[in-house]
Amino acid sequence: MRTVVERELELELVLSPERRIPVPARLGYLTDDPYAVHVTFHVDTQHPVYWTFARELLVEGVFRPCGQGDVRVWPTKTEGRGVVLMALSSPDGDALLEAPAAAVSAWLERTLRVVPPGTEGERLGLDDELAQLLAR
Repeated sequence: MRTVVERELELELVLSPERRIPVPARLGYLTDDPYAVHVTFHVDTQHPVYWTFARELLVEGVFRPCGQGDVRVWPTKTEGRGVVLMALSSPDGDALLEAPAAAVSAWLERTLRVVPPGTEGERLGLDDELAQLLAR
């Protein structure tokens, strides 16, 4: 059975220390893609932007800086509140997004209850597929 865990929230695109732009976003987790999180930016627009990266990266990034290359995540405080920063890089450009740490952590906790860490591989059904191939 496929389970979807979603959360809509408003992120902030950090343009400079003084300037931020609100960006509607949706965090998504699918049990049939158990290692990944999916983030949709500009929800309900004609051209939403989609990013997919490792759930483990976001889980770790809530507590300490992690990632390299296209996706880096780290916690910090802004105006006295905990936030998670996500630096995303692509051939089309770079973006620094700020998300409320409490909302991201609560959503991640829901995904971890649905598919606990270390059990992701069981969701893929690879053993069943391999058994069917070898039975032929």
